[in-house]
Amino acid sequence: MSKVLVLGSTGTVGRHVVDGLLAKGEAVKAASRSGQPVGGAEGVVFEYGKPETVEAAFEGVDRAYVLLASGYVDSKGLLLPLIEAAASRGVKVVFQSVLGVDADDSIPYRQVEIALEKSGTPYVILRPNWFADNFHTFWKTGIDHGRIELPAGEGKSSFIDARDIAASAVAALTSSAFDGNAFNLTGPKAHSYSEAAAILSDAIGKPITYRDVDDAPFVNMLIGSGVAADYANFLASIFHPVREGWTAPVAGDVEKLTGNAPLSLESYAADHAAALRG
Repeated sequence: MSKVLVLGSTGTVGRHVVDGLLAKGEAVKAASRSGQPVGGAEGVVFEYGKPETVEAAFEGVDRAYVLLASGYVDSKGLLLPLIEAAASRGVKVVFQSVLGVDADDSIPYRQVEIALEKSGTPYVILRPNWFADNFHTFWKTGIDHGRIELPAGEGKSSFIDARDIAASAVAALTSSAFDGNAFNLTGPKAHSYSEAAAILSDAIGKPITYRDVDDAPFVNMLIGSGVAADYANFLASIFHPVREGWTAPVAGDVEKLTGNAPLSLESYAADHAAALRG
């Protein structure tokens, strides 16, 4: 029986992946902590780091969308068992990695990619840049106060809309044409956070500014808002590539996968104006 497992099925990307697969008539198993059905998808209980939930998640599927949900830091420890579980069953894996990890094989996410490449199971690797959706999730408190404070310097990022990541995933999960390849997923243009703040301001009719901050106050701010310390420090560390300009390149891989150009940051802001204001 043909069925697709989607990890993180209630998350920023996963919920769009579920919707996209269902729209194509695919049978979907939606994995989450609660195990509740998602839309028309079958629900299954799954928790990272709990091997007893893996068997039920992978039972009866021939393809899987594998990602590490936000809030977790140990990418190797939590993802490698999932790659092994998929490979042992011959399940195709579409893996949501991170832009730029192919620059250094010692990066944990890259080591997960290498394990997948060597596993013998069909695979596609997707490497998205910073999510545009972070503005109405992670950085929403700052927007509420009219100021985004991040340790990004004046670095630019080609922010990608989660809907484009999901559309790319659906394309990779429903075709063998992309198997054995990795794709860099970016938006159509790179913006600094100052530029992004101006775009958001226009969309919601409220002035928003950007202020560069050092890592320490950024981490303290996150911890104060309830983010675990290890994840707060992880988030601070991944702004280093932004400051160095490594997240500024624009790739055409979204269009290669989906046939459509990626959504602009302006489109994201217009479509999510209510969430950004709320």
